[in-house]
Amino acid sequence: MNHVFNDKASFKDAYIGYLENELKTTLEQSTVYERYTALASLLNEELDEKLAKTEKYIKANGLKKTIYFSMEFLMGRLISNNLQNSNHCKVVVAAFKEMGIDLNEVEHAEIDAGLGNGGLGRLAACFLDSAASMGLPLYGNSIRYQHGFFNQELINHKQHEKPEIWLDKPFIWETKHPEEAIDIPFFGFVDYTTLKHSTWVKAVPYDVKVVGDDNDVINILRLWGTEPSDLQKIQDDGYLQLVHQIDNQLYPDDSTVEGKTLRLQQQYLFSAAGIQHAIREHKALGRDVRKLADYYTFQINDTHPTLIIPELMRILMDNEGLGYDESWQIVTKCVAFTNHTILSEALEKWDIGIFRRVLPRIFTIVKEMDRRFHEILETNGLYNKEQIYLMGLVGNHHIRMAHICIYGAFSINGVAELHTEILKHNEMHNFYQLYPQKFNNKTNGITHRRWLIHINHELTNILDEKIGTSWRKDLTKLEAFDQFKDDPETQQAIFEMKQEKKKALSEKIFADRGVYLDPNMIFDIQAKRLHEYKRQAMNILHIIYVYQRLKSDPEFKANYHPHAFIFGAKSAPSYHMAKAIIELIDTASEVINNDVDTNQLLKVVFVTNYNVTYAEYIMPAADLSEQISTATKEASGTGNMKFMMNGAITIGTLDGANVEIVKEAGLENEIIFGMNAEEVVEHYRHNGYRPSDIYEQDPRLQEVFRFIRHLNPNPGYFDYVTQALLNHDPFLVMKDFASYVEAHERANEAYKDRKGWLHKSIMNIAHSGYFTSDRTIKSYNDDIWHLRPVTFE
Repeated sequence: MNHVFNDKASFKDAYIGYLENELKTTLEQSTVYERYTALASLLNEELDEKLAKTEKYIKANGLKKTIYFSMEFLMGRLISNNLQNSNHCKVVVAAFKEMGIDLNEVEHAEIDAGLGNGGLGRLAACFLDSAASMGLPLYGNSIRYQHGFFNQELINHKQHEKPEIWLDKPFIWETKHPEEAIDIPFFGFVDYTTLKHSTWVKAVPYDVKVVGDDNDVINILRLWGTEPSDLQKIQDDGYLQLVHQIDNQLYPDDSTVEGKTLRLQQQYLFSAAGIQHAIREHKALGRDVRKLADYYTFQINDTHPTLIIPELMRILMDNEGLGYDESWQIVTKCVAFTNHTILSEALEKWDIGIFRRVLPRIFTIVKEMDRRFHEILETNGLYNKEQIYLMGLVGNHHIRMAHICIYGAFSINGVAELHTEILKHNEMHNFYQLYPQKFNNKTNGITHRRWLIHINHELTNILDEKIGTSWRKDLTKLEAFDQFKDDPETQQAIFEMKQEKKKALSEKIFADRGVYLDPNMIFDIQAKRLHEYKRQAMNILHIIYVYQRLKSDPEFKANYHPHAFIFGAKSAPSYHMAKAIIELIDTASEVINNDVDTNQLLKVVFVTNYNVTYAEYIMPAADLSEQISTATKEASGTGNMKFMMNGAITIGTLDGANVEIVKEAGLENEIIFGMNAEEVVEHYRHNGYRPSDIYEQDPRLQEVFRFIRHLNPNPGYFDYVTQALLNHDPFLVMKDFASYVEAHERANEAYKDRKGWLHKSIMNIAHSGYFTSDRTIKSYNDDIWHLRPVTFE
C-alpha cells in the first residue's frame, strides 16, 4: 500500500524524489508546473490503488451500477478536489510550508478540463462527487473533447471565440484503456437488420478518477476519444478528418447540415460506446443480458444521450438474438431520464434525412418504436389525431428525442418543484396523463465540498467555530447557524469574510479587465450562460437607467449606495442575439465606468472566459445573486444555490429553484419581483401583448433606449436588440422592468442596514443545506437507482 501521504516526512521524501528521479530537476530549480506534476502524479498513484480496491469490492459483492450519460462534465481543477477528498491537504500544506512552496500557486498550474460549458456539466460533476462521497457506484460517461467550448475574448466589445486548448499537457488524472476500445458504425445501409458498408470509428476510453470524501472510494468518469478503426478499409483524408472531428470540440456549431451531422455523430458515439461497454462488462462477469436491469441503470442527463435507448434495443435484438418485446421489457427497466428544460426549442429534434443517413439501423428501430407507440396512443382513447401526431417519436420532418426518452424510460424527473409541475401540467401534460407513475421531481443540488469548503475557507472556519464540524458530512446541520443570525460577533465575522472575498475578486477582475471595483460597493453578480430567457438584457437596461438617474437626480445620487454589477457568460457562437447583448453590456460599461461624475457609485464589468475557476472567486464574493429569468423558463439553476450557500441574497423571480430557496430561507430574506409562473402562463395564453405600449408609457425605458442609440455612431446599431424587445419581447423583459427597478431600489436600501443585511446573509447560509447534491443523489438512489454503497471496514 502507498504510504506517501501518511506523514509530512514521507511525503517530502517522495515529492523531492519524484522531482529528481522522474522530472530530472531539483526543488529549487523546478517550475510551478513541475511542482504540480509531481504532486498530482504522487496522488494519482495512490488513487490507482484505491480504484482497484473499489472495483474489487463492487465485483465481489455484485453491486449494481448507474451509468450517468451526459454530454458535459464541468469538473474544474481536480488537484484541489482530489487532495481535499483524499484527506491529504494537511500533510501537503505542512510539507510545502517547510519547502517554501505555495500550494495555491501549484493548484492553479492545472488548467480546467474542457469537458463542459454550463449548469448541465457542473451539475453532472457535482453528482459524481456526491455519489463517490456516499460510496455509490455512479459512473460518468461522455466524450474526451480535444477542445472545450471555446475561450472567450472581447475585442471591440464583441465576443470572439478562440480554441479552448486543455490537452496540450498531459492530463494526469486520466488512464487510457486501448484494450477496451469499441468500433462504432456510421452511414451505410440496412439489409433487413444487417448494417452494411458502414464507416467505422474506434471509440477509445480514458478513465478519470472521481474521489469520494475520506472514504477510499474511487468511481470513474469514462471519456471516449476517437481514433481510426481497424475495420475501416479505406482511410483517406476525408475519413481521418471525420475521426478527428467527432472528439474535437464540445458543442460544434450546428447552424449547418455538416454541424448537425457532427453533433449527431458525437451523441451516438458516446451513447453507443457506453452501452456496449456495459453489456460487455455484464457478460464478462457471466451474467445473462435478461438480468441487465438488476445490475445497471442508465441515466440520461438531458436529451443528448437519448440514443442509448434504440442502441440498447439494437444490441439486444441484433447481437443477442432477443425479440422486440423481450428487448423492450429490458430497456424500459434500465433507462431513466432527467429533463432539464421547459423551452420547446431546446427539446432536441433531429432532421429525419440527417438521422437516417448517419444512423440507418438506429433509424429503422426508432421507426418501429414510433409505430408501436402510435398503437398505444390510438387504443388508449385519450387522444385525438392531432395529439397523437404531436406526441409521436417521429414527425413529418424530425425525430423527437425527448419523446423517445419519455416512451422508453421508467422514470422521468424534473429538476425543481416548479419545473416538474410545469412538465406535468403544461409542457408534457399529455405524456403525464399516459404515464403519471413515471414523473417525479429531483431538485438539483451542488457539492458543498467544492462550493463551500474548498472555495471559502473563511466561512468554513466561522461555521466550524460556531456549530462544530459535523455539518461537513451532513449539510442539514447548517441550520444550527440560524441561531447566530443577529449575533454581533458572528455578523462581523461574516462581513469580514465577504470583504476578503470581494477584495480577491476585485483583484482578479482588475488583472483581467483593468476595471477596479471597490470592495465596499455592493457586488451584484449575474454569472450564467447567456440566453434571452435568463434576461441579462433586463439587467443592463436597469443599469443604464440607474446611470441616467445618478446623472439627473441629485437626491437619488446622494442616497445611492455604491454598486458594482458583474456579468459572466458565454454565448453560443451562432446565437446572434446573445452575442449582441454581450456587446451592448460591454459597450455601455465603457461609458459608465469612465464617467468620473458617477463611477465612484456605479461600475459595470463583463468578465471574460467565465469557467469553474472563475466561479470559485465569484460565488463567495457576491452580495446580490441575480436570478432573474422569466418565470417558468429556468428549470432549476444551480448558481443560485452556490451564491446562497456563500451568503448572497437572491434578487430574482419565483422561477426554478428560486421558489425553493425562498421556501428554505424565507421570503423576507430574499428580494423577489416580477410575474409568477401562473401569471406568465396566463399571459402566454392570451395573444395581444404589445411591449411597445409599455415603452410608450414608461419614460424611463424611453430614456434608456435613447441612451443605447447614442452608444454607437450608427444610431441603429443595437436595433437588433431593442427592436426585438419593442416588437416581440418573448421573455417579458419590458413587462417585468418596472418591478425589477423597484426590487433594486429595495436591495440598495436594504444593504445600508448592515445588521439587517447580515441577518439575511446568515439566514441564507444556515438554510442552504437542502441544496447539497448529497440530498439530490440520495433521492435519485432511493427512488430510481437502488444502488448499494461500497463500504470498507
